[in-house]
Amino acid sequence: MTNAVRLVAGLFCMLGLIALARQVFVNTVAAEDAASPALPAQLSDTTTHATLDARTPLPLTAMMAEHQKRNMRDHLAAVQEIVVALAVDEMATVEKAAHRIGYSDTMAQMCQHMGAATPGFTDMALAFHRTADTIADAAQHGDRKAATAALATTLGACVGCHAVYRQQVVDEPTWQRLTTEPAHGR
Repeated sequence: MTNAVRLVAGLFCMLGLIALARQVFVNTVAAEDAASPALPAQLSDTTTHATLDARTPLPLTAMMAEHQKRNMRDHLAAVQEIVVALAVDEMATVEKAAHRIGYSDTMAQMCQHMGAATPGFTDMALAFHRTADTIADAAQHGDRKAATAALATTLGACVGCHAVYRQQVVDEPTWQRLTTEPAHGR
């Protein structure tokens, strides 16, 4: 296959992935809109972001929140690498990038720590990482169609988690109190 043909095929693949990502986004926004309370006609100056954002707070210290954001940006970069590699049928690159966001004991420990104050977060975060493993598995077998489907599932896990949770920066004593209270049912 010539480079020009590979490029055109890659562009068509990327257009398909973009259409798939758009549909996931549209479905998620529709679900969020349906679940969100109606906004008041005019917002007062005292209306806070937390008042408007009905998602479940994920209490984190400022340092933890920044660390989590850095990880999320790296996850997004890995997804971009996967999309580009799928477009040109470079399954080794897909596998490598998917492993970056896949499950590991270190990632599990970090997710457990980040979600210590919020029941359900850790399970949802770990499910995301496990879905990323299915991208790597499909890529290892050279199955671009399965890798693309696994990517869609993984992006669905991303969107689902972000639809449910939002960061809430708290001070260290508050985080310590929240993570040692037995009421969280961990």
